Amino acid sequence: MPASVPPRYNLSFTAASLRPELARILSEVFLETGDWEVTKARVLASNALQARSPSSAMRLERELRQRLQCLMPEQLSLLAHSDSQDRAAMAWLAMLKYNAFVFDFASDLLRHKLATHEPVLHRSDYETFLAEKAIGHPELADLADTTRTKLRNVLLRMLTEVGMLAKGSGLGIVQRPSLSPRAKSAIRADRTDWLAGFLLTDTEIKRA
Repeated sequence: MPASVPPRYNLSFTAASLRPELARILSEVFLETGDWEVTKARVLASNALQARSPSSAMRLERELRQRLQCLMPEQLSLLAHSDSQDRAAMAWLAMLKYNAFVFDFASDLLRHKLATHEPVLHRSDYETFLAEKAIGHPELADLADTTRTKLRNVLLRMLTEVGMLAKGSGLGIVQRPSLSPRAKSAIRADRTDWLAGFLLTDTEIKRA
């Protein structure tokens, strides 16, 4: 029996970085309306995301909404009503659930960097990760150089926004983000495997 082919990576996430403050606006409106289409219409009509043009507003709203639709009600409530730390954590969780490429990057490469006590993230780490994943995901091998660079830059911005990448040598220093007890509980109630995207070790995840 032939091995199953993994789903293609979604590589169109460059319309927005993590943007937890904007994600908060969408989650607030959805919690008020209970309808994502109504949320979309209201956010676009009022330019709540403060985009420079209608077309950029549509791209930004669509990208953020698609991520947030992956969250559970408790997670959306945290995003809408908690402090900046929890907002960033829930926005990152939404990205992990929505995008397997981002989850694999965090759970495979970044956890490995911490496990081997080599926290400096190098450009070569990113390129090696793409090359290794391209074996099962040929869509990565077909990327133009400009797209590879854009993907990297948006991903690095997300990691900075969630507190997983600090300024330093190379592309930055990998570190574990802060997770409040409430945020960690909201993740565990969903699926403990998502904690790998927050750089917890397998042993820590099993204990969770």
